Amino acid sequence: MNKIELFNEYKKFFLEKNKVLNLISKNDELYLEEKHIFDSLSIHLFFEKYGSNFKTLLDIGTGGGFPALPIAIEYPQIEVTGIDSTTKKINAITDIANNLGLKNFKGIADRVENLKNLKFDLITSRAVAKLEQVAKYALPLMTKDSFLIVYKSKTVQEEIKDSEKILKKNKAKVIDVIEYKLPLDEIYERNLVVIKYE
Repeated sequence: MNKIELFNEYKKFFLEKNKVLNLISKNDELYLEEKHIFDSLSIHLFFEKYGSNFKTLLDIGTGGGFPALPIAIEYPQIEVTGIDSTTKKINAITDIANNLGLKNFKGIADRVENLKNLKFDLITSRAVAKLEQVAKYALPLMTKDSFLIVYKSKTVQEEIKDSEKILKKNKAKVIDVIEYKLPLDEIYERNLVVIKYE
């Protein structure tokens, strides 16, 4: 299957699972592509600036698989791990990945604090927690060359300010905020907050 066919199959499997599991709200089903898939794939804006030669990615609080699964489909060269404490959701998205034949996706049903002695090139998080909290989870799983990419809305500057203390304590900093908009009628302001060790 080419990528267009893969994404079409993905949407079909996802909506089937959503009927029983509520991975996203019923209202959002109509905007699956624009609000969730497009948003997840906005990571291409990061790759355009910082290169795409990364081997591993951890998605913290992956929930219904965003951004983990769209990234795994679009970038088969990256080993994507999605972690979430809700076992039902991890089982659902792992099932979707298996149905699609994705060899580069793995789901973990656990709390991210329990991941020990693992390091990732990239860590993502979308619609999970405040930036400060995400940084607290992610920084122990990063090396000097890793990047943390957090998907945020218009409260971004406030959250960056609130996370200054934890970042400074860990010798990390926000190196970039990449702005973009979702292709919806309403204006959805979105940002990729890029964090790295100093």
